Amino acid sequence: MPGSSDASATKSNEEHWKAEEAKLLAHRQEAYDVGGRSQAERLSRQGKKPVRQLISKLIDPGTTFFEVGLDAGFHIGYAEQSHIPGGGLVTGVGTVHGKDCMIIANESRMTAGTYYPITLKKHIRAQAIAAECGLPCIYIADSGGLFLPLQAEGFADEGMFGSMFYNMCNMSAKGLRQYTLSTGGNTAGGAYIVYLASESIMIEKLAFAFLAGPPMVKAAIGEDVTMEDLGGAYVHTRYSGGCDHFVRTQDEGIEKLRELIEFDPPQQLCVQRREAREPREGAEKLYTVMPRDVYRGINVRDIIRCIADDSYFVEYKRDYAPGRGDTIVCGKMWLKGIPVGVAASNGIGVIFVEAARKASEWMVRCGNSKVPLLFIQNAPGYMVGKDEERGGIGKYGADMVRMCSTVRVPKVQWVIGPDHGAANYGMCGRAYRPRFLFHTMRARTSVMSGRTAAFILTSIERRKAQEAGKTMDEEEAAEFERKMIDKYEREAHPFYTGARLFHDGVITFAESRDVLARAFELALRVPMEDSVFGDVKF
Repeated sequence: MPGSSDASATKSNEEHWKAEEAKLLAHRQEAYDVGGRSQAERLSRQGKKPVRQLISKLIDPGTTFFEVGLDAGFHIGYAEQSHIPGGGLVTGVGTVHGKDCMIIANESRMTAGTYYPITLKKHIRAQAIAAECGLPCIYIADSGGLFLPLQAEGFADEGMFGSMFYNMCNMSAKGLRQYTLSTGGNTAGGAYIVYLASESIMIEKLAFAFLAGPPMVKAAIGEDVTMEDLGGAYVHTRYSGGCDHFVRTQDEGIEKLRELIEFDPPQQLCVQRREAREPREGAEKLYTVMPRDVYRGINVRDIIRCIADDSYFVEYKRDYAPGRGDTIVCGKMWLKGIPVGVAASNGIGVIFVEAARKASEWMVRCGNSKVPLLFIQNAPGYMVGKDEERGGIGKYGADMVRMCSTVRVPKVQWVIGPDHGAANYGMCGRAYRPRFLFHTMRARTSVMSGRTAAFILTSIERRKAQEAGKTMDEEEAAEFERKMIDKYEREAHPFYTGARLFHDGVITFAESRDVLARAFELALRVPMEDSVFGDVKF
């Protein structure tokens, strides 16, 4: 019976995605508890709390820390340190006295808070979010500086260690205040986290800042000096002037931070927001309508109804080019009271000419009307073939790329399935500067699917063998194809892409509405610019 079959499929989907998300929650817990009990005990002996406890005390009661980049560093594969849960840094937005602030905190339980290349990437990504969203920054600094075995990948170039301080200077120059609470050592370049802050706080006998520590001072000039006398809190608050506030405990430091931020000006939302309404079809339905087979088609309208206020969606050109134009669904909804334009992959997600035309036109309309854009990505690519090329799939796909590159409204991408090839570009992948980008456990981001890549690469190997006058061994061909499928599946998985910060986090289906709404709320802290789309070929 069809009804029985449908019920079985939805139950199978739900069980599958709940099991997948259990892996995600375990993944997060490893970052929360990095170093385990031994590192927690070490901090306790030093009179320190884990950094997330400090953040919980810093932000307003009853508010939530909006963490980004939590998946960074997992099994990343550096020879010297292959596994860095959380990337050695905690980053996210917290509300302090009603003001949203980007918080960047060293995870000193991970090799003393030293900076790996992925730590730098995470730090700089957090600063970029702050700059784009007009947020002040709070640094909770406790770092041994650059991870020296990887200095060649972390020191001298743009996007490396010095970029953190460049960003602090420029955000401060634009009026985005920079606050530092030093809870540990800040050596060499890391000392600038204290010195460059708009206002900084150091803790007696816990915090230190100096260009060279006692061993290097001894080696360089023969001087014997303690850490406290060289660069402790009293030195920089009483003598050098490099720090502004002296406190005796971490808790006192957190209270001082809150005191300083209380005087900052209030923030506003640069869009007219109405009262939020819960969807009539809630998050639980997402688990049943998302097929466990990533490449099976979906009705994206079902997905939209699960996140839109009152499950209400006003669709644009719904009847245009049936079967082809609706492989991208466009329209408007309210998301927790915020008006949002939507461009969403539909069906099996392959983008036809008509869908590309519609999506391009929709981005222009949203840009001109100053409506922020949510891209729901589930597209394996653009349609190929002679008819499509003659119909303009390359040109209209390029129009999508142009529009999502130049539209000046806040953009957020939510990946719920395949994310391959040029569809990653036209649907606003990382290179197209979405303010935030989130994956689900169903997301798969790579240049193409594993099966397609395996077919192409195996065909190339067959041709090489044929040109050499040989016959390719079919057993070897099957093994080669299997390896390629496994490789692409591994590298497209959200844990792999998250470890490298190709997105801002893997989120559960149940979290999606809240996370996406919060992302738009932060993105709309600054006014929208006018969009100018350039030389479009009509």
